[in-house]
Amino acid sequence: MTQHSGNGNDFGGRNIHVMRARRLGIDTQHEAFIFMRKDCHVCRAEGFAAHARVEVRHGADVIDATLYQVTSDLLHHNEVGFSEAAWRRLALTDGDEVTVSHPPIVESLSIMRGKVYGRRFDDASLQAIMTDVVAGRYSDIHLAAFVTACSARELDLDETVALTRAMVGVGETMTWPSAKVLDKHCIGGLPGNRTTPIVVAIAAACGLTIPKTSSRAITSPAGTADTMETMAPVMLDRDAIRRVVEREGGCVVWGGAVRLSPADDILIRVERALDLDSGGQLAASVLSKKIAAGSSHVVLDLPVGPTAKVRTRMAAKVLARNLIAVAETFGLVARIVYTDGTQPVGRGIGPALEARDVLAVLQNSAAAPADLRDRAIALAGEVLELGGIAGGAGRAAEVLRDGRAWRKFQRICEAQGGMRTPPVSQHRRDIHARHGGTVRGIDNRRIARVAKLAGAPEDKAAGIELHVRLGTRVERGQPLYTIHAEAAGELDYSLAYAAANPDILVIED
Repeated sequence: MTQHSGNGNDFGGRNIHVMRARRLGIDTQHEAFIFMRKDCHVCRAEGFAAHARVEVRHGADVIDATLYQVTSDLLHHNEVGFSEAAWRRLALTDGDEVTVSHPPIVESLSIMRGKVYGRRFDDASLQAIMTDVVAGRYSDIHLAAFVTACSARELDLDETVALTRAMVGVGETMTWPSAKVLDKHCIGGLPGNRTTPIVVAIAAACGLTIPKTSSRAITSPAGTADTMETMAPVMLDRDAIRRVVEREGGCVVWGGAVRLSPADDILIRVERALDLDSGGQLAASVLSKKIAAGSSHVVLDLPVGPTAKVRTRMAAKVLARNLIAVAETFGLVARIVYTDGTQPVGRGIGPALEARDVLAVLQNSAAAPADLRDRAIALAGEVLELGGIAGGAGRAAEVLRDGRAWRKFQRICEAQGGMRTPPVSQHRRDIHARHGGTVRGIDNRRIARVAKLAGAPEDKAAGIELHVRLGTRVERGQPLYTIHAEAAGELDYSLAYAAANPDILVIED
């Protein structure tokens, strides 16, 4: 059934075609896809080809989707098939009437292309781009072009401020009654560096307000939200977050569930696929979430090491200046802490394995990784001082040692929906030293790659369990690390990569 509307329902003169919705059960993750017969009347009349962008409406809901065409009898001529992402966003049931048409021209795409050729962004252009990104008007190809352009043509300070403002502006914000609202964030690039749950527990136990909204992994085997999710629910709405913080003083939740800088979560999944995370985008990503969450003071952990995200002290200082300058523009007090980024932190790399390290530290277990404990205490000390509590790291160590942090963490988990036990992997295999000597180097990026090939962060129990650190003396045949996987095939992928890269850990006589 085709309807060309000439009575004002044609959305600016475009042909509107009424079709029937059909759920195909195809998981395309986040991007909306639709499927139509190549020989259907709509494709022929409108000149739709595979990969075309098509506007689909159902009642008041509208999406821009990428079209794929079928040449079989999978669909009737008057049917349009939907991916799961498109189906959810339009709240469809089988057989619903939907309208399809050419989408309006996305004007901001020309602005984005200008950046590719060296033109600068201004406030209005980035506001337009972020509005279209959040509205779903950018396909993953368009998003990849934007991320790549911002990496190849690095954003200057004014552009970074404008991007931060635009990312905050297209989402929701939260406010708190406390004069000081604390936060802590690690810039990333260091496997196993899961200090946030410990820091939040210490700070909240000391009476500070610290509503921590965290991200999923970008290019790492686990983000804070991924790890925390193995210990407690993290997908809380705004009202639930407020209840948890009012009750316990802190939380550790996924920011993507509450539309705090929603453009960030869209860009993050593309950055993860491209393995790109430029300085300007990094600053806007981090600070837009802090500003939207209502933070007034933030401690930024900046690991520096040859295989960390930030590789040199000079690069760290440049990034720190940028972060502080952007933060000051929005009235956010930021304190930078440079930390050692030469090797992973703790023993676990991957959501559940990192969670076990966190729990060991909070429970004051004799087997807890000392480096994770010491780093968390140092960062918590900075948060306490920034929050006006004297004693710094000494006070933080006391709160951890006497059990107050562990009790507070348990209460936070219960308030977020109940404490969970991190899952255990089904498949494991040790990687052994090929010869004796001393561990002189650990490649953060490649050891993280081993964990990701094993299934992390999607498979929560997958990852790496390290048995050695820099300076450890090993004998030939001694286990260096254990690969954990949920599926035998992913274990094989990871093992193959580890075998092809025996110098991930450098052992010298």
